[in-house]
Amino acid sequence: MYKHILVATDGSALSKLATTKAIELASELGSQLTIVNVIPRIMNSLFDGSFSIPAKQKIELMGKLTDSAQFIVDRVQKDAEKAGVNAKTLVIKSNIVSDAIINTATKKNVDLIVMASHGRNGINRLLLGSETLQVLTHSDIAVLVLR
Repeated sequence: MYKHILVATDGSALSKLATTKAIELASELGSQLTIVNVIPRIMNSLFDGSFSIPAKQKIELMGKLTDSAQFIVDRVQKDAEKAGVNAKTLVIKSNIVSDAIINTATKKNVDLIVMASHGRNGINRLLLGSETLQVLTHSDIAVLVLR
C-alpha cells in the first residue's frame, strides 16, 4: 500500500506520537521511512533597517540548530532500526516548513506523509498558523495527521 513514508518531526512530545505511529506503520507495511526535521534559515536582520545579526553569531546559531535537528532525527532513526524499518534522515533549512516537507516528499517519491497536529483553534490557529494544515491542503500526496 504505502512503500515510502515521510514523517516530519520537531522533537516535541506531540511529534513523538507521529514518529512512533509512522515507525509502526512502516514496520507493518515493510515501507521505507524518511525522517525530516525542518529548521528555519536565519535572516540577516529581523526587520529592514533594524539591527543585523553578526555573521559569527549567525553561524554559531545555525550550527546549534542543525546539531539539535540532527540529534532529533537520529534518535527517531534508531527507534526505526530497532523496529526493523529501513530509515533515512534529512535536516532541511527553509523558512517555509510546509513547502520543504511537500517538496521533499515529492522528490523522494513518498506516498504518505505523517505529521502531528497541535490541535490549535480559534485565534491561536489564525495567529500561529499550522504547518500541518498547510501540508494537508497543498500536498498531492496522502497525509496522515495525528493528534
